[in-house]
Amino acid sequence: MKPFNARGNLFRQVLAAIAGGFVIFSAVVILWMIGYQLAYAGRVFPGISVAGVDLSGLAPNDAALKLSQTLSYPITGKVLFRDADKVWVASPVELGMVFDPTASAIAAYDYGRKGGFFSALSGQIRARGLGADVSPVVIFDQRVAYAYLQTIAAQVDQQVVEANLRVEGTNVESEPGQLGRALNLDATLIYLGSQLQSFWDGEVPLVIQETSPRLVDVSSQAEAARRILSQPLTITIPNYRQGDPGPWTFDIPVVANMLAVNIANNGGGAEMQVGLDRNKLRESLADLKILVDRLPANARFVFNDGTGQIEPIQASAIGRAMDVEASINAINEALLRGEHTVALSVAEQIPAVEDTATGAELGITQLIAEQTTYFYGSSESRIQNIVAGAAPYHGLLIAPGEVFSMGNELGDVSLENGFAEALIIYGGRTIKGVGGGVCQVSTTLFRTVFFAGFPVIERYSHAYRVSYYEMDASGSVDSNFAGLDATVYFPLVDFKFKNDTSNWLLMETYVNPGARTITWKIYSTSDGRSVTWETTGPSNVAPPPSPAFEENPELRTNEIKQVDYAAEGADVTVTRTVWINGQVYFTDQFVTHYEPWQAVCQFGPGTEDPERAARKSKLCLSPNT
Repeated sequence: MKPFNARGNLFRQVLAAIAGGFVIFSAVVILWMIGYQLAYAGRVFPGISVAGVDLSGLAPNDAALKLSQTLSYPITGKVLFRDADKVWVASPVELGMVFDPTASAIAAYDYGRKGGFFSALSGQIRARGLGADVSPVVIFDQRVAYAYLQTIAAQVDQQVVEANLRVEGTNVESEPGQLGRALNLDATLIYLGSQLQSFWDGEVPLVIQETSPRLVDVSSQAEAARRILSQPLTITIPNYRQGDPGPWTFDIPVVANMLAVNIANNGGGAEMQVGLDRNKLRESLADLKILVDRLPANARFVFNDGTGQIEPIQASAIGRAMDVEASINAINEALLRGEHTVALSVAEQIPAVEDTATGAELGITQLIAEQTTYFYGSSESRIQNIVAGAAPYHGLLIAPGEVFSMGNELGDVSLENGFAEALIIYGGRTIKGVGGGVCQVSTTLFRTVFFAGFPVIERYSHAYRVSYYEMDASGSVDSNFAGLDATVYFPLVDFKFKNDTSNWLLMETYVNPGARTITWKIYSTSDGRSVTWETTGPSNVAPPPSPAFEENPELRTNEIKQVDYAAEGADVTVTRTVWINGQVYFTDQFVTHYEPWQAVCQFGPGTEDPERAARKSKLCLSPNT
């Protein structure tokens, strides 16, 4: 036990010695600091400077005076800015810097005195041994600096310029793109503040942000535009056949007027596209589409009664439909390939019946209906209209299940299409108009359809009874035909019927101007249908009003001209029953109301008694005369 106690005593003695040494060291340090503080009371500690100016041992006021006399940097200093070959030099004061020597002297005096005991002691030792340079206190008015930098920005900044392609007449010019540049004032101010704080002349970097154009070089697009304008553009129909419209040639100035330059996004970038303006090209192609498009046309036939076979009289025609948008794409793609003859994008439609069809294939094997109407007393112009109106239906085919529209096949009733002016019913009057007499054709078709037993989908009667439509073969008026007329004034008034059989129908029309007859024939294969019908005949007969007389300045005095004719009003109901193999297939009724119609006579100015003059000429006689 004794050795252990000896070692413990020794350890305690060592600790006591160390503690005593530390106390002595601390006392020395404290005494040194107190003495150092007393020695430099009211003065800057040795080794301390501001911006390189030694202020050791000086009172704050003296230090401030020395700094103000020594540091002329705010006025004489130079700060340089550079952008390529452009240089700007300014003094710190021009950039908003103001030096505060008093605050800087106080900062130097406080060095080694502020902070805790050890921090202050460390500062004093560091200044004594290595020296300490205190940052000068400056006031930096960033508004002044900002205004100065804005003058630089006005010379540095430039807008981004996209590459450009310009068409003047038929000439193509291109300009390259340029970088956009903008001085970042806030970032540059940070670098400027650091430079001013150093109290040294120096260069401050200008922080310039650059923006690249989406399009830098469009020389290849310019070449493409020049190739487009190197030749006229020729547009054709694919699979051209004799009689087809086209080709159409667009001269270079016309193509140049349609040339367009568009910028499209391409994966985050941009791409210039050269081609013909879609809207302008679409407008031109819309005009061509009218010429190009056509419905497929079945072949036309006549039935040879001797052989029982159908014979073609008009070839079938393939239908065409232009795809305008696809044609625009095709034209632009071809032009970019350097091609100047381009085929339109056209879809062809094969007709249902071609020239090689046979009657057996179509179910056309016999005559199933035939009707003839008469037009004795018709004028030459009315006969011309009957001939022109019947022609479109000769050899025409109607598909099984098809609803046939007479108006769709009639076409435009105009002088250019072979029609003449004749009397028509319009606006409650019988007047002269193009196509008068076409209703003889529609009435004949109605009669043929009626007695063939086909469903009538749409039919309109005339406003008043017309003698032509009630004539028999002798030319006499047979009232049993009243209510079996049909008028057409397309597109407002049409006649439609349905082929409700499983076979095709073939129609033939024959006009005999000398005999004053029109005959309509329908060929197909009979399904056993027959027709019975009844008519009320004209009922509720109403006499026409008294004749009307009106002055016509184009007539001579005492000249009388009848322009409308009297007709009795009446109601007629025709009932039809269609049978198939002895069974009723369907029954329908055609109810017709005819207005009583007034005779109208016109007379020349100065005619004293037009009614007497009319009676003398046997015109516009009253119903009781």
